[in-house]
Amino acid sequence: MTNQKVVGDFPKSKSAILQMIDVKKSFGDKKVLDGITFEVEEGTFTCICGPSGCGKSTIINILAGYLEADGGQCKFQGQPITGPDVNRLVVFQETGLFFWMSLWDNVLFGPRNQGKDLRVAKQKARELIEMSGLLGFEKKYPPQLSGGMQRRAELIRALINDPKVLLLDEPFRGLDAMTRELMQAHFVKVFEETKTTMVLITSELDEAVYMGDRVYFLSTIPTTVKKQMPIPISRPRDFKQLASKEFSELVVEAYETMEAEAMKTFLTIKREVDKKKLFEDEI
Repeated sequence: MTNQKVVGDFPKSKSAILQMIDVKKSFGDKKVLDGITFEVEEGTFTCICGPSGCGKSTIINILAGYLEADGGQCKFQGQPITGPDVNRLVVFQETGLFFWMSLWDNVLFGPRNQGKDLRVAKQKARELIEMSGLLGFEKKYPPQLSGGMQRRAELIRALINDPKVLLLDEPFRGLDAMTRELMQAHFVKVFEETKTTMVLITSELDEAVYMGDRVYFLSTIPTTVKKQMPIPISRPRDFKQLASKEFSELVVEAYETMEAEAMKTFLTIKREVDKKKLFEDEI
């Protein structure tokens, strides 16, 4: 098992579809990203894992073209990212489904807006809905769907547009433990069947190891890439592999990598709480 700390010049891969090279980003006087460097190879599932508040969503927003970096380079297929693109779509933490539209209309929203052939789009919609176990729910509205169903619907709504890259910003946050595990397995299955390049932002270490082909571990802010770890677990993945010695060793290594960063985050939060308490006591 080989772990590499990502420092200095990045080894550029011919198959890289996304690259961040020495990317920096601040909000006011708060430096969030301090030289982020990593790459995503086409057709892989890459996970970016870090403690709470380290700028993971900021990275997704820069990759999506919603935010501009203050410095460094961010590239898609070798070209600078200058704004949003239908080839890079985001599945957000909170549901992005239009509550006034049925599941069917939500799924077809993208193809209709892009003026695509609706006969082809409707056929693909049926296939994706069937693959996701949502047959019979086409006329239901988002509030009538469970949390897990909504996540599957959001994934379908993105995939029907044939993006080159799916950016997943902690899409399982807020789901109960059982639904979360089912959604992890579903997203892995969809990735393995479609071969769509996926980038998952998560703070869950076991989730990153189970789903990813490679994991990049982030430090606390000002954030850098602390280490990258290839995941040599074979595909297709299933839950039986969670009980394997290989999986357990990888998760332990991930925890050892991030333990110090998690403690830094805890102490930072504690200092802020103590300062606030002291200020209130003085008043």
